[in-house]
Amino acid sequence: MPALRTALLQSSGRPGDVAANLTALDEAVGRAAGSGAGLLVTSEMFLTGYALEVQEIAGLAETSDGPSAVAVGEIARRHGVAVLYAYPERDGAAVFNSAQLVGPDGTRLANYRKTHLFGCFEQDAFTPGDAPVVQADLNGLRVGIMICYDVEFPENVRSHALAGTDLLLVPTAQMHPFQFVAEQLVPVRAFENQMYIAYVNRTGPEGEFEFVGLSSLAGPDGTTRTRAGRGEELVFGEVDPELLQASRADNPYLRDRRPGLYASLI
Repeated sequence: MPALRTALLQSSGRPGDVAANLTALDEAVGRAAGSGAGLLVTSEMFLTGYALEVQEIAGLAETSDGPSAVAVGEIARRHGVAVLYAYPERDGAAVFNSAQLVGPDGTRLANYRKTHLFGCFEQDAFTPGDAPVVQADLNGLRVGIMICYDVEFPENVRSHALAGTDLLLVPTAQMHPFQFVAEQLVPVRAFENQMYIAYVNRTGPEGEFEFVGLSSLAGPDGTTRTRAGRGEELVFGEVDPELLQASRADNPYLRDRRPGLYASLI
């Protein structure tokens, strides 16, 4: 099985301007296609911006099959590249911090709602999701989705490992002074759970936040396969099924687990 070339779109887009962000996404997916990528992943809340007023987020929220979903499906289909994009999702009166995976033919494959909301801002703006493991099959890989703070909970990522996730996609809004999560925690999560993790951040100042960039693709061997800097970037990494298979054969973590000892922690 060939490697899946994956593009990480490290960008905050233009907060509050969905049309401009869709245009930027179209351009980035075109560049990704030209570089041979089969998948592009955006940062958290890319379509609308992150540091908005609660009422503005609610006003920009759309259903998972709304106009932006249709537009992203067309972008993916036209360029032949799968896209994981992040947005505020409306479902009735509730608004979720969500990410949706669209296949290279424009088909919506999976929609995930952030389960662990960070701080008062997110807890005021969003309803937490209640499905910790959301997956889809893409290019022969089992792809899972999380958002930002979710990946900092070891139980969350281990649930994906036990469900067979090969590549975990994590749009994020990682801010100063927590850059150690991008630099240290994410590669460890990939190693201890034997998977690839694509961690894609916003960048620069936005409202009261300073996003740190440092988007990365971490491998199951614990190495960072590609790393962005602090500014706007489109970087690429290879998700290699052969390396994944070899690493899983060599690493005994999942085989040597003793779940009976941990029952009281669940």
